[in-house]
Amino acid sequence: MNTFLNYLVVAALFALVLAPVALGVARERRIDRQLRAAERGWRVAGPPETESAARPVTATRRPHLRTWVRV
Repeated sequence: MNTFLNYLVVAALFALVLAPVALGVARERRIDRQLRAAERGWRVAGPPETESAARPVTATRRPHLRTWVRV
C-alpha cells in the first residue's frame, strides 16, 4: 500500500508540474489556428478595391510615450 501511495504522489506532482505546460501548448495551438484562418480569409477575400487602394501606403512613425529614451 505504501508503494502505491508513493507512485500516486509522484504522478500527482508530475501532473501538477506539467499542467501549465499543457495549457500553454493548447493556447498556442488555438492562436495558431486563428491566425491561419485569418490569413486564409484575407487571401480568399483579397484586398478591398477602393479609391485609396491606388495610392501607395505610407507608414507613420508613432513616438513611444513614457519611455526612458529622450528624443
